[in-house]
Amino acid sequence: MIRIYTDGAAQGNPGPGGYGAILKFNHAVKELSEGFRLTTNNRMELLAVIKGLEAIKKSGIPITIYSDSKYVVEAVEKGWLWNWEKKNFKDKANPDLWLQYIPLHQKLKPKFVWIKGHAGHPENERCDFLAVQAASSTNLKIDKEYESSKK
Repeated sequence: MIRIYTDGAAQGNPGPGGYGAILKFNHAVKELSEGFRLTTNNRMELLAVIKGLEAIKKSGIPITIYSDSKYVVEAVEKGWLWNWEKKNFKDKANPDLWLQYIPLHQKLKPKFVWIKGHAGHPENERCDFLAVQAASSTNLKIDKEYESSKK
């Protein structure tokens, strides 16, 4: 089984943000993170999941994603996402990211587990550290979809 731990952060929400993800498969561990100059916490929570799934090169292996984001976990596990998609994401946030997520979900079929954030879970704490560190870096990327929607 592949385990993916994810977290997102935004300083100001919106503000500088970042995500952190840890992938674990057998004894292999891979960490991912990036920072953006203007974004939201929910965008970074979802982007962490997307980037974690994009890093998987083999299909057919069970995947469990651990996230402290009820927004992401419940959207998928409670089926809200599929209703949003049917309505073309009318009045919903982050359609660009959800549209990136959907084909990954259909291909890899991950399951989600919600974990309480900032509760001492080692991988969640590490993902939080990676996300905050990325958001605080000097080499921040542009979240083009978010920034262009705010003009």
